[in-house]
Amino acid sequence: MAILRDPTELSVTEAAQRGVARLVADAEQGADLVVTRRHEPVAAVVSVRRLAELDEAAADLRDLALVLARAATDTGKRTSFDEVLAAFGHTRESLAALPDDE
Repeated sequence: MAILRDPTELSVTEAAQRGVARLVADAEQGADLVVTRRHEPVAAVVSVRRLAELDEAAADLRDLALVLARAATDTGKRTSFDEVLAAFGHTRESLAALPDDE
């Protein structure tokens, strides 16, 4: 698992023998643990700090993907507010005439 830092793998049986308290203590100390069943990863135990780091990295990657997609598809054409209004059958004046929702 490349997303985790040098994870320690242990089987479900080994994790059960360690107990929840020790797994949590290990995660609090910075260990990334991967629990396996039949040599296949089925769960991970990480600290909340590490989870927040992973969540931030995922958000950064989503932002990067959006920037790259926009850069790849940008034609340089900009749409004015008036063009958008016209596409929806409005003008600035027709918007101003609409009653305010209260």
